[in-house]
Amino acid sequence: MSVTEISPSTAQNAQTSSSALLRPARIPDDGLYEGRRLLRRTPDGWQERPYELFEVVPQAATIGAEIRGIDLARPLSDALREELNRALLEWKVLFFRGQHLSSEHQRQFARNWGELETNPLLERGDSDEVVRFDKSAGGTPSFENVWHTDVTFRERPAMGAVLQLRDVPPFGGDTMWADMAAAYDNLPHDVRARIDDAVAEHDFLPGFRRFYGPERLAHLQDDLPPVTHPVVRRHPETGRRMLFVNTSFTTRILGLERAESDRLLRLLFQQAHVPEFQVRFRWQAGDIAFWDNRATQHYAVADYGDARRVAERVAIAGDRPY
Repeated sequence: MSVTEISPSTAQNAQTSSSALLRPARIPDDGLYEGRRLLRRTPDGWQERPYELFEVVPQAATIGAEIRGIDLARPLSDALREELNRALLEWKVLFFRGQHLSSEHQRQFARNWGELETNPLLERGDSDEVVRFDKSAGGTPSFENVWHTDVTFRERPAMGAVLQLRDVPPFGGDTMWADMAAAYDNLPHDVRARIDDAVAEHDFLPGFRRFYGPERLAHLQDDLPPVTHPVVRRHPETGRRMLFVNTSFTTRILGLERAESDRLLRLLFQQAHVPEFQVRFRWQAGDIAFWDNRATQHYAVADYGDARRVAERVAIAGDRPY
């Protein structure tokens, strides 16, 4: 078989002819996209410095770092607390292996960042400030396998949380976190323009109504009325813009028709699902995760069947988003 040489002009004409035969096809303008992501771990102008009091082992591009060389049962010096806070701001979630903290030590560590919260909606641990997630036959039913930010149904959602796994299933049971600053950065410009000054309503009912009867819900809703927060909040310490809506608690964007609000929220919720914005942590008993609830969403992967999984969480009171 001989090879026929095709001139550049002939090739161009063939391509044009072939393209003209393609059927019309498009995806929605607000559909998901592929290709390069903008992955900024820290805000523009942020001055990074070396860590001197512990080792930082990154776990993903923009979010998640393991901290080595610290015993969290010991009191923190001012210098150590400052350096850990800087690591939290830069990495959004910090992991500490094999700490095996008592409940009191877990609370003491969390108090370095402020007053502790209580949560009337979840099972209590050995004190009012400790929430216990017991995924076993005798545990209180709840679901965390949905992307969410904790307690955004409050006027002042939690600043952060310290979670420890007491019992780990033989397989599965990982937790994932998503960087909501990266989620915001990668929205189309026209979407960011629509939401930069928007306000959304948050309510505890969508996340919790399946667990309680009408009487209990009626009592709770008197104490927990809907609240509003900006769709895009600024981090109070870094100034960075972050997407601040979540599937569990955000019910509508004010000023929009319901159908338009629902469509826009679906697009915004989907940003947490992008793997490039995520870190996934495989637990061992006694591990600690400390996350910035202002800057992240998280998802507890329920892939361990009927195995036992027990976790305890202490949450730190936060400020009003702006």
